[in-house]
Amino acid sequence: MLRTPLTLIAGPLGSGKTTLLRHILATQRGKIAIVMNEFGEIAIDTKVIEGKNVRIAELGGGCVCCSLLGEFEAAVNEIIETIAPERIVVETTGLAEPEALVFNIQEALPQCRLDGVVSVIDADMLIRFPELGHTTRLQIEGADILLLNKIDLIEPGQIEPLETKLREINATAAVVRTERCRIDPELLFGIGRERKIAPAEPGSPIPATTHKHQAEFESFAFTSSKIFSRDCFEGFANGLPASVVRAKGFIRFADGAQLFNFVAGRWELEPFEFDRTELVFIGRDIAAEKETILRVLDECTVKMTKHE
Repeated sequence: MLRTPLTLIAGPLGSGKTTLLRHILATQRGKIAIVMNEFGEIAIDTKVIEGKNVRIAELGGGCVCCSLLGEFEAAVNEIIETIAPERIVVETTGLAEPEALVFNIQEALPQCRLDGVVSVIDADMLIRFPELGHTTRLQIEGADILLLNKIDLIEPGQIEPLETKLREINATAAVVRTERCRIDPELLFGIGRERKIAPAEPGSPIPATTHKHQAEFESFAFTSSKIFSRDCFEGFANGLPASVVRAKGFIRFADGAQLFNFVAGRWELEPFEFDRTELVFIGRDIAAEKETILRVLDECTVKMTKHE
């Protein structure tokens, strides 16, 4: 049986996984199928890659490495049966730990061949927050290729120590420096390294009980058809509380919509065609901040006069 190669894209929240996916779709020819899974109520990342002549199977609200494993298998099976892609690319949520998903791919999806795990690491975040969390460490350990991304945001002399840090955690993975995840996709595919990963206990299909990351993070969403003031929104983005680790989505201004990306205090806007505002906020214990965040955001709506 000819098995479909499957590439897993992992990495912390906001590291650039969807940016890498968009780059792959823009530069790689052939029939690629995408499986996306997001943490949050609105699947912002899926909207970003709609219309790229590619099949998207969207898994929302959880994490492919634990609660959605059954749904993940069903999505992959449906993709293979209906469109027979040349390869499948799985983008995980930033909270995913690759090892359990790797095991599941090899044990429960015999029609697939794990081609490799690519982890995207935010260089700027490593400088600003050098203490690695448990999940980030596992994402580094489990990679075949490490993309040290956003190197344009740090000093040149800081890059090599970061590479050394990554190699101390994973001595076998290739470390590739990137800006906005611009890399020849051919470097990401054809790795073909099978892994020997055993379950936690004999007879247990997935070591799911070891994954507790979902409880650590919370998310909420905001949608609106109103027009927002750019100056006010920029002030809003600058004032987001430290508990917000990640925010993303679309914001509609008078001169058109923008794709909004926020990672731990740093943010950017990029022109994007969209007809409404949809934002997702992800963070630690942010439920207490939700009312204030949404109130301040609502104050940025453009007040229309009777003559308009």
